[in-house]
Formats: sequence, structure tokens, C-alpha cells
Amino acid sequence: MLIIKPVMVKIKNIYKNQSGSVIRTIVYTIGHMFIAASCVMYFTGANIYESLTDALVEPILNGFWYYLLDRFWVSKNKLT
Repeated sequence: MLIIKPVMVKIKNIYKNQSGSVIRTIVYTIGHMFIAASCVMYFTGANIYESLTDALVEPILNGFWYYLLDRFWVSKNKLT
């Protein structure tokens, strides 16, 4: 319980200082998921549940991939 309060304060500060970016990011993400699900349904004939699964899982996996790539990139640039 003690850790929750500082985390919430940090989140509120980020939102307060970056509210435009946060809102745009949320709207973009929702739009991305809608577009991804629509494309999967249209191009593959998948049902709505399969399409939504792809629209949710793919960005998460891409996020992990990007993080790993970024960490690798940063580690290589420190050496030069």
C-alpha cells in the first residue's frame, strides 16, 4: 500500500505535465487497434474475436521487440 501513493503521484504529475501527449497517445492507440482489427477482418476473413486478439497482442509484442532493440542499440552506442 505504501508504494501505491508515490506511484499515483508520479502518474498524476506525468499526466499534468504531458496531458496533451497522453490523450493523443490513448486516442492513437485506440484508433490503431480499430484499424488493425478492421484490416485483419477484411484481408483474412477472420472473425471479430480473432481480429481483436491480433489488434491487442501484436502491439504488445512489437513494444517488447522495440524495447529489446532499443536496449541493444543503446549498449552498442555506448561502446563507440
